Amino acid sequence: MDKIKAFLKRDKFAELAGIELLEVSPGSAKARMKIGPQHLNGVDIVHGGAIFTLADLVFAAASNSHGTVAVAINASISFVKASSGGTLFAEGREIACNPKLATYSIDVTNEAGEIIAVFQGMVYRKKDPLPDVQST
Repeated sequence: MDKIKAFLKRDKFAELAGIELLEVSPGSAKARMKIGPQHLNGVDIVHGGAIFTLADLVFAAASNSHGTVAVAINASISFVKASSGGTLFAEGREIACNPKLATYSIDVTNEAGEIIAVFQGMVYRKKDPLPDVQST
């Protein structure tokens, strides 16, 4: 899974958001994002785009964990609870996988384990292997 982690270090937007990939295994992944002032919207709660970005990195990690390129064809998110600080976690799992399509569900939680958002995504699974990237 070091190859997947090295590959996802190329995601500069997730890096800018301060997202740390914690775990990757076939069909699943986990990441965290420590909330800072740059993550807040105009009413001082975590911006929906920041939450989506956290879930999306986990989606990318889980869907590319099989070693071939997987690209999103659909994604949706439901925000169920506001958050204004601390650390958010995203944990994703593969729901269904076939040679061309795969579906994933990602839960975003706060430090207390409360659900903040629920993300669902579908990928098109290409036959191309992930590019070779050196792990750091």
